Amino acid sequence: MKNRKTQKLVLPFLMILFLVGSSFTSAKIKWEHLGSRTVKYKIDKDVIKITAKNGAFKKLKVKVTNGSLNMYRIIVQYGNGEKQEIQVKKNFTKGGATRVIDLKGNKRIIRDITFFYDTKNLSNKRAKVHVFGKH
Repeated sequence: MKNRKTQKLVLPFLMILFLVGSSFTSAKIKWEHLGSRTVKYKIDKDVIKITAKNGAFKKLKVKVTNGSLNMYRIIVQYGNGEKQEIQVKKNFTKGGATRVIDLKGNKRIIRDITFFYDTKNLSNKRAKVHVFGKH
């Protein structure tokens, strides 16, 4: 009798734990690497082409490795031809990253991402810019 009572109490508790745990894992979606560019030693811009097979994205993040650079703005060109200009104005040191950038219109197909920068700093290594997206 006591064992049956315990089962009735434990089963709903285990179900709640399972549901709560699965909602946390589904909320932890990973960032997808969309592309990288090694930058030049000057004031310049670079473009990273994104294909539709990558899917639609809600958020972007940019990370800089290997060296330093000053980034001014990013232009995201969507699959339907619309553009979104994002002001960055940040001096990236090796390993630095942008804030999480919310894309207009929720999930968007991205055609390409253009970033404007200069490398007029004391870094003796060419920086590499990595772009990540979140579905």
